Amino acid sequence: MKNSEEDKRYQQAKKRVDDERGFYTHLTIYIVINIIILFINTNFSSQGFKSWTQWHLYATPVFWGTGLLFHGLRVFKRNFIFGKDWEQKKIKELMDEDDTLDM
Repeated sequence: MKNSEEDKRYQQAKKRVDDERGFYTHLTIYIVINIIILFINTNFSSQGFKSWTQWHLYATPVFWGTGLLFHGLRVFKRNFIFGKDWEQKKIKELMDEDDTLDM
């Protein structure tokens, strides 16, 4: 029984790590690609900073950034909002903490 609980906790932790790694990979690709797009679409020699006011330079970062925001909320939602399992997890955490203090 103890072994199956450990296995379940391991699988949950592994899924959490995989989800976070996926988000950080998504974030890194977002930053790199948008920097490349910005430099490709900006012609400093002829227009200078006037080209920074063109709306199409911001369309990709805004729409992709919205998707990235939702990805981050899905991955980290447990940290930001008290979910339906929060109370039960907190009680178990505090009980486990008390068990380690008694020893």
